[in-house]
Amino acid sequence: MSIDERHADERVDEKVARQVAEAAREQGWERPSFAKGLYMGRFDWDLVHPHPQQDPDAAARGAEFLITLRDAMAHIDASTIERDARVPDEVIRVLRDVGAFGMKIPREYGGLGLDLADYGRALVLVGSVNPSLGALLSAHQSIGVPEPVKMFGTAEQKRAYLPRCAAGAISAFLLTENDVGSDPARLGTTASLSEDGKSYRINGAKLWTTNGVVAELLVVMATVPPHTLPDGTAARGGISAFVVEADSDGIIVEHRNAFMGLRGIENGVTRFREVVVPVENRLGREGAGLKIALSTLNTGRLSIPALCVGAGKWSLKIAREWSSVRVQWGKPVGEHEAVGKKISYIAASTFAMESVFELSAALADSGMKDVRIEAALAKLFCSEVASRIADELLQIRGGRGYETASSQRARGERGVPVEQLVRDLRINRIFEGSTEIMHLLIAREAVDSHLKAAGDLANKDADLSAKARAAMGASGFYATWLPTLAVGSGMLPNSFADHGRMAKILRFIERSSRRLARHTFAGMATWQAGMETHQAFLGRVVDVGAELFAMAACISRVELMRTQDPDNAASAELLALAFCEQSEHRCEALFRDLWANSDKTDRKLSQKVLAGDFTWLESGIIDTSEGTGAWIAPWSTEPMEDQRQPYGP
Repeated sequence: MSIDERHADERVDEKVARQVAEAAREQGWERPSFAKGLYMGRFDWDLVHPHPQQDPDAAARGAEFLITLRDAMAHIDASTIERDARVPDEVIRVLRDVGAFGMKIPREYGGLGLDLADYGRALVLVGSVNPSLGALLSAHQSIGVPEPVKMFGTAEQKRAYLPRCAAGAISAFLLTENDVGSDPARLGTTASLSEDGKSYRINGAKLWTTNGVVAELLVVMATVPPHTLPDGTAARGGISAFVVEADSDGIIVEHRNAFMGLRGIENGVTRFREVVVPVENRLGREGAGLKIALSTLNTGRLSIPALCVGAGKWSLKIAREWSSVRVQWGKPVGEHEAVGKKISYIAASTFAMESVFELSAALADSGMKDVRIEAALAKLFCSEVASRIADELLQIRGGRGYETASSQRARGERGVPVEQLVRDLRINRIFEGSTEIMHLLIAREAVDSHLKAAGDLANKDADLSAKARAAMGASGFYATWLPTLAVGSGMLPNSFADHGRMAKILRFIERSSRRLARHTFAGMATWQAGMETHQAFLGRVVDVGAELFAMAACISRVELMRTQDPDNAASAELLALAFCEQSEHRCEALFRDLWANSDKTDRKLSQKVLAGDFTWLESGIIDTSEGTGAWIAPWSTEPMEDQRQPYGP
């Protein structure tokens, strides 16, 4: 195949991938979104202030459960999970006994019916014991069988599966394949409808199946080929979602994967060979699988911010304790400014993460707002911030931060697993959409209004006449919208005066929102259809919005605490002020880097690296992953021995 032919195929594949992803999106914005407004130059403060509050009855039930859960978790020896790389059966029994597998399942189906806020607070608690426990519960409830069945299942499916899941039947979500990560258009697993239309036969293999090694129930994404129904009607098929019994004939768990962190996670490779699934087990219609997956993830992503909050709180506790007693050069290390700056960052950023989670969960629970962008921003922001917090804590602890907890205990010290925290948190920047994919996903939603207004101007395949017509149509939108970006309440010195010291920050957010929208428009005007290729630019746009959203969340939470927790409101205000001041500096750097950067040179360099121009730079090393005789093909042709390890009763 010639280079031109290969590039032509790549363009076709790219076009198909974009079409599949676009078709899976929620196309409309029927409810308001605070975060979307930020990217369009609208600071709709009334959407997040006053801070949405929990239903009193739900809050009481949640508080009662959290007490029960805390008592149960207090007796778990988390070090055994790290040592044995497995969650002990007795810990699973404890979680089942308190109803932790049914936190999000409605009470009518045997679950606890907690709202997202209390579900997240439970993950904060469980994850602080060991993040593998948080991964177990969140993979089961946020993306496993309970959530898609609750959202899209028939009445019969809900009655069949939700009570089982609430009682502790562990579930898993299977989408990723060896060659398919964030590009589902290339999904290789198939589900072929039988001639009588009563069942599907699933064939294929899934990689990184969290909970898949121990699950009783699976949600499997598979492509249904185009086919003819028994009545003669032609069906297009498409990516579809199925609930599958994990003990079905033809399912083999070929491998239990091991990772740098989350040593207790039950994650593996699952192969399907002629697995028969009744048609009644399909969720939604054929071809709706990606919509189901994305809709589930809209709020399911909030489990990661919750787990990050738990990590931040634990890091703050360890940093405070250690920095107060470790003496160097005549005073505690925390009193040295170099360390004090790190402590300030940990404290302020932990408050910000918790504020972002609490606001996003409250907005989702209220049901009055569209939280697509908010939930994605929460995942992006918290996963990045928590990783930096853990790194700063490791630096504060010094050699003890790098040393394992078991080694510390063996020589008579308190075992503080900081190095484990660094390893465990790293996956959150990859789980459920990597940072890079989240940038693109959020950017796509953030510029949705621009793309609709631009029409064929943003379509690289449109001809000149179509682009000319699109330009005429876009002019009306921009003639109305652009003037709104010139002035706003952030320019008035007395605006937001009733918020005291927070008023200045609110004015900064309002001004920065309009500034961000102007830069986004400039990018659209400059690159038009090529905008999507400038991913570094879009990433910075998204990161500015994330900072603005986090600042707004902090202020909204402080205002809530003035009435609900007045004893801590003053200290919360200091935390918010510190975070917002740090955030303003980051925003200014991001704004500067939108146009003054090394992107062009970096693109040129990376292309030449990929072309092999710099292989000379790789000389002088030995790559032990090559030539050892241990490497085998990703998927063998014959099934391996089943390696499932179901938990005991």
